[in-house]
Amino acid sequence: MTASSQLTVTGHETKESSAIDQEPMVPVSTGPEGPEGPGEGGGEAAPVELRADCIADSAGGLTFDLNAPEDLHTTWSAALVLRLRGGDGADDEVRLPLGPNGAGRLRAVLPSTVALAEGRWNAYADLGDGGDPRRLLPGVNDLRSLVDRRPLAGIGRLGVRIPYATKFGNLALRSWLRGPHAEAGDILVGPDGMTVSGRLYGAVPAAGARVEARVRRTPASPDAAPDPVTAPLTVEGAEFTFTLPYEELAGRWEQGNEPWDLWLRPAEGARPVRIARLLDDVADKKQVFSYPALPVPAAAGELRVGPYYTLDNDLALRVTGPAEG
Repeated sequence: MTASSQLTVTGHETKESSAIDQEPMVPVSTGPEGPEGPGEGGGEAAPVELRADCIADSAGGLTFDLNAPEDLHTTWSAALVLRLRGGDGADDEVRLPLGPNGAGRLRAVLPSTVALAEGRWNAYADLGDGGDPRRLLPGVNDLRSLVDRRPLAGIGRLGVRIPYATKFGNLALRSWLRGPHAEAGDILVGPDGMTVSGRLYGAVPAAGARVEARVRRTPASPDAAPDPVTAPLTVEGAEFTFTLPYEELAGRWEQGNEPWDLWLRPAEGARPVRIARLLDDVADKKQVFSYPALPVPAAAGELRVGPYYTLDNDLALRVTGPAEG
């Protein structure tokens, strides 16, 4: 099977993805009887753990180098298997040929031209021996080419794949496939608002270009969806900058912790593009990049407003109500 070639285009959805590491708690998937085989006294040795070192290239491709004991038997049909977590379609499994690469090594290559749908992909090794694909463990990752990656500004589709270790110690890939894409850069948080700089890929900012903050609150009806809070863009080629004041966001607060998703509309009438930070080597930014939530006076009391990255590495703001008591 091959990866889907369908392009995921950012649209009008404002709900944050619930994709998290909810894989089964199995360190190595070896067969129907679990990671340890038939159990103690079964007469069968535990399978050798297979680890994959990953090397990323600047175009978005990945090379997987697996350790392989010299007596490990593989066939011509051996493959590195990627499976989209939660997927069940024909395009939710990708098989990459797995062949020898020197003594005790096997290699598979994921070219940048193979499109992976957005999401989390679990990695397995199918040795072609008739057994179930075995879960891969992470080895050493060389992701230097992903740091400050700068694709061509005119690229129509941007593919990003970042290997990482799941919380259960297995190898997985985080994948994004977007076009156009608004890459967030520096974020300056001030007492009255925040200033964000970035770069737009796959589109050219024109008249009417602006940022739109959309509250993730569910409206009573489609016709009752609140208008976004907007601010103009300052553009220089593909580079953009905007300052989004906090005052109107605070004035719209209703209750609890209210998230606002940030979109960039390249021109009047153009389809909006989600603002995200994808072009580096950090798979999950929510727990890594932290920004202060500052006090903002409002009719309801003193609120707190601050930016954060979602589970999908999209840029958002959170407005938090006054502390109770």
